[in-house]
Amino acid sequence: MSLNKSLPVLGAISMALLAACGAAPTPITIKETVQVQQTVVVEKTVQVPVTVAPAPIKAPQITLNFWHGYNPVETKLLDEKLIPAFQAANPGVTVKSQAVPYDDFHKKLLTAMAGGTAPDIARLDIAWIPEFAEMGALAKLDGMKGFNDLKGKMYPGPLSTNLWKGSYYGLPLDTNTRTLLWNKEAFAKAGVDAPPKTIEEFLAACAKLKAANISCFADGGTYGWAVMPWIWTFGGDITDKDMTKATGYMNGPETIAAYTFLKDMLDKGYLNKGILGGGFDANTAFAKDQQAMLLEGPWMPSIFASQFPDKKLNWALTPAGKGGAISVVGGEDIAVFQQSPNKEAAMAFTAFMLSADTQLAFAGVGQVPVRTDVTDAAVKAQPYFQYFFDQLKTSKARLPHPNWSKIESVLTDAGQQILRGEKSPKDALDAAAAKADALLK
Repeated sequence: MSLNKSLPVLGAISMALLAACGAAPTPITIKETVQVQQTVVVEKTVQVPVTVAPAPIKAPQITLNFWHGYNPVETKLLDEKLIPAFQAANPGVTVKSQAVPYDDFHKKLLTAMAGGTAPDIARLDIAWIPEFAEMGALAKLDGMKGFNDLKGKMYPGPLSTNLWKGSYYGLPLDTNTRTLLWNKEAFAKAGVDAPPKTIEEFLAACAKLKAANISCFADGGTYGWAVMPWIWTFGGDITDKDMTKATGYMNGPETIAAYTFLKDMLDKGYLNKGILGGGFDANTAFAKDQQAMLLEGPWMPSIFASQFPDKKLNWALTPAGKGGAISVVGGEDIAVFQQSPNKEAAMAFTAFMLSADTQLAFAGVGQVPVRTDVTDAAVKAQPYFQYFFDQLKTSKARLPHPNWSKIESVLTDAGQQILRGEKSPKDALDAAAAKADALLK
C-alpha cells in the first residue's frame, strides 16, 4: 500500500505560490493543468505572478532501517530486487537494509536499544523474541492493520515463537531445521554405501571415513544450535517442560551421555577439531570431498550453487538415538521495535516480506517459507525442501525464555570445557545446571 496521502490540492498550490511572492507584480489570469502527486490532475483558472515560478510540492519521506542476518546470496536478492519492489509500490518510503553477522547481532541490538538507535524492523532469531519482548523493546503487533490476516496464514509452530504473555511481538519470517548433509563421493571412497540411520551406523561410518583419511563430521561450536540435536537424540534436555529448573536435566544422565559421545568422537578423530575454534572451512572441505557429513540447513544449496556449482548435495534425516532422530527448529521472526517512529510503515514492510511472492522469492535461495498456502509451490521449486519438512516433524525449539542467551552462553562454555578436557562431562554440566537454575528464576 502507498503511505502517501493526497494533499489539499488547491490550497497547497495557493500557499506555495503566495510564499514564493515578493513584491506583487501585475497578475494575469491563465488556464493551466497542474499535476500533483503523479495521479491527481487539476484544471483551474488561477492568478499567478508571472515573475515567480511555482514552488515544488514534496511528498513526506520515511526511512525504515531493517537489520538482518541474511547470507550474501539472500542479501543480494533483498537489496537488488525485493526492497526496490517495495519502494516502487510505496513512493516516499526508503528502506535501508543492514546485514549484521550473527555472532555480533544480539550485542549490537542491545547497544542500539540502550542508545535509542534501535532499527525500525529486524529479522530476529526466534529465541530472542521472548527476551526482547520482556524488556519492552518490541511493539505489540496484535492491533496493527493487517496482522490478523497474516497470522491466519502462518504455520502454528513458527507463529508460536512470537507469543509472549498473551501478545504477539513479531511474525514468523522463515523456518528451518538442521538435517544431515552427506557427501556421496567421500562415502564411496571410504566404502560406505548409504547415510547412517542410527547412532551406531554413524559411528561405523566414521571409522571407515577416518581410515580413508576423510573427516567424518564437523560443526562450528558448542552453542545450542550445534549441541541440542545430540542432547535430544540421546534422550536428554536442558530444563523441565515448565522451564523452572535445569538441575536433573542439563546434568541428567542422557545429557551427560550426549557430551560423552561428542568427546569420544573428538578423541577418536571422528569429530573435526574445528568445533573448538580455529576457522575450519567445512564448506570448502566438503566441496573437495575431504569432509563427509555436516548438520546443515536449506540455505546450503544456494551457497554451493554460487561457490561450488559442480558439487551435488545429498540429504538424509539425522541419525536416531535413544530419544529419536531429533533436530533443532531454527528460523527467524520479523519484529517492529518500540523505538520506531514509523510503525505503520514498518508494518507495511512486514506485510510485504510475508507476502506470497516474497516468500517464494526467498524459497528460491533456500529459505523455507512459513505460509501454509505456498508450501506446495516451494517444494515444487525446491524438491530438497521435503527433507526439511520431514525433519521438522520431530524437531524441537530452543528454550523460549527471556534468559536463553545467557543460558546458552553457560551451555557453550560447558561444552568447550568438556571437549578441551578441562572438566569431565558430569562436573562441567553440574556447574552449568546450577548457573542455569539461577537464570531460570
